[in-house]
Amino acid sequence: MLLEILKVIILGIVEGITEWLPISSTGHMILVDEFIRLKVSPEFKEMFLVVIQLGAILAVCILFFHKLNPFAPSKGEKEKKDTLQLWAKVLIGCLPAAVIGLAFDDKIDAIFYNPQTVAATLIIYGVLFILVENYNKGRKPTVRKLDQLSYRTAFLIGLFQVLALIPGTSRSGATIIGAMILGTSRYVAAEYSFFLSIPVMFGASLLKMLKFGFHYTGSEVVLLIVGMVVAFVVSVFTIKFLLGYIKKNDFKIFGVYRIILGILVAAYFLLIK
Repeated sequence: MLLEILKVIILGIVEGITEWLPISSTGHMILVDEFIRLKVSPEFKEMFLVVIQLGAILAVCILFFHKLNPFAPSKGEKEKKDTLQLWAKVLIGCLPAAVIGLAFDDKIDAIFYNPQTVAATLIIYGVLFILVENYNKGRKPTVRKLDQLSYRTAFLIGLFQVLALIPGTSRSGATIIGAMILGTSRYVAAEYSFFLSIPVMFGASLLKMLKFGFHYTGSEVVLLIVGMVVAFVVSVFTIKFLLGYIKKNDFKIFGVYRIILGILVAAYFLLIK
């Protein structure tokens, strides 16, 4: 049991880092799982790798609690209205992924959840990050604050989020690329991506839990809680790091990293395994 807890701690660390950096948590989880296989049922593992995200999403809720709370006593009427509008934009941005995800969740997993797809998407979006950054060089973003984000732009970013249903794409990567193409600053792109993740990841976790059922063994409960707690703690530091990093740097380094990781994933599964 102690060995399984150690494995879950490692998975929680990987989740907490890769969920927020645009480098694909799925790609990393597939690689890590190859070397530290959890001794649990396939059904529990499938559910665990999704529900562990709840720990990561709680980090966003706590770090941005004041910004996301429309009922904060310290906020004036305009600030409360702006916060409610932010939530409306988040929900609008979630609609495309929610509709398509609910309709095709099982089919998407059956068709695309494999190392070849993950390797390809890692590389493709790595190249896209570099191309988008080069395209934006010298261009001034038209959206520098979240309250400048229109409902139309929010919905269009949500369409980009649909791409993240394909493993290896990275939810944050797809939404950040989409937001930047549509004229937002890197900071707004990252922040809005964080907020979009709240309903999406809560919904995905609930869906997986309902499919699995609520009949957990004692050890499964322990593994799930440990994984979520570790993912939460690591996520807090990762989110703070990313928001500080992009104030002075672009996303090219993540593009390069994705390309290298994609090549490693392809090499491992096609040549070694």
